[in-house]
Amino acid sequence: AASYTDSSDDETSPRDKQQKNSKGSSDFCVKNIKQAEFGRREIEIAEQEMPALMALRKRAQGEKPLAGAKIVGCTHITAQTAVLMETLGALGAQCRWAACNIYSTLNEVAAALAESGFPVFAWKGESEDDFWWCIDRCVNVEGWQPNMILDDGGDLTHWIYKKYPNMFKKIKGIVEESVTGVHRLYQLSKAGKLCVPAMNVNDSVTKQKFDNLYCCRESILDGCPGLSVPSKLPMAEWMLGGSRALGDSLLLRALLPPQVGKGCCAALKAMGSIVYVTEIDPICALQACMDGFRLVKLNEVIRQVDIVITCTGNKNVVTREHLDRMKNSCIVCNMGHSNTEIDVASLRTPELTWERVRSQVDHVIWPDGKRIVLLAEGRLLNLSCSTVPTFVLSITATTQASRALALIELYNAPEGRYKQDVYLLPKKMDEYVASLHLPTFDAHLTELTDEQAKYLGLNKNGPFKPNYYRC
Repeated sequence: AASYTDSSDDETSPRDKQQKNSKGSSDFCVKNIKQAEFGRREIEIAEQEMPALMALRKRAQGEKPLAGAKIVGCTHITAQTAVLMETLGALGAQCRWAACNIYSTLNEVAAALAESGFPVFAWKGESEDDFWWCIDRCVNVEGWQPNMILDDGGDLTHWIYKKYPNMFKKIKGIVEESVTGVHRLYQLSKAGKLCVPAMNVNDSVTKQKFDNLYCCRESILDGCPGLSVPSKLPMAEWMLGGSRALGDSLLLRALLPPQVGKGCCAALKAMGSIVYVTEIDPICALQACMDGFRLVKLNEVIRQVDIVITCTGNKNVVTREHLDRMKNSCIVCNMGHSNTEIDVASLRTPELTWERVRSQVDHVIWPDGKRIVLLAEGRLLNLSCSTVPTFVLSITATTQASRALALIELYNAPEGRYKQDVYLLPKKMDEYVASLHLPTFDAHLTELTDEQAKYLGLNKNGPFKPNYYRC
């Protein structure tokens, strides 16, 4: 076990605290319920920046299309996703919620949700045991049986399959947003083990472009402390101009569409970095070359780069051998959902010293004095070390509203409409998500004439692109 040179306060675990909200309920576990008022202000601010999701809530809450739905969810718990959760509640659903990442929870937002009556089990800095305990507290409740799953990463679905497989007899469907979770669903489907229909929200165009490309392009710089604003971390002040940043998108095309890598590389290049890209897909590789990036193998440049960013959805992309060969003060971080891309476990050995510099920033020090700067312990960077632009998350939260629409569709679908398989979000729904945001830009769509629509063979109201369109 690697040693730490800091002496962090040994605070009481939320699991050991007895907390109640103002209504006397204790069916939650958060860091501090007294932070609820602060969290409520953050949610209210997010609501002002998310007009599309609020419009969807206003249009549908009278119909209560999710009345009777019992949704168990596992997502990032931020102010923006809180707006989604409360929208589901307004549409008639009962919800129980856990976090899909041990570092991305905003404690004050979790407290606000718990105060308003949501059974939320999440806090920033959970241990691995805490993580699974929180999921279990959401699922294993006497007198409450979920009939819908809303997942981000597949851990909730995995836990129910592992511990409570009989629950699937009453579950009508799964809605999954992440690359990792969708990949797991396709594996289950291929093996004939998928028990219920599942909706793949991840591969919708709005999700791919706005969450994976634009959102990551915005948040990657803010997530690397000392890069965009040097005063954030004086002991690691970096200048991006001239630095050799490795945007590592070594990926299996079936696992991770390359939008995350494209967004990260574009941001670093715009700041003047020399960006290298690793790639296994020849089409994506050619795109990188045409965009002016140098295509390399990781071993060829590992000694020279100042920053290593993984975004693959794969495992063991950066191994202990790579980490040993990195230059002093190299920044290492991950933009993928899971913590499998960087072999962090191999660094927890007696000869290496871990020094906690600040929250989510560790220096890992070798015996000869060399150190690397590891961010978020190799977990998802942008929601662990930074915030994400609210308007971008409005679009993905409305893609999450597309999640809500997907939940409504699966929940209300006649028996037999959806088989035990994975379905893509309908293009019509994708276009609807985009249209909800256009008024924010005072944008005005052109309408086809009857003659033009007939010539193109389209309905005047869409969908305007085929389901396979992903550009």
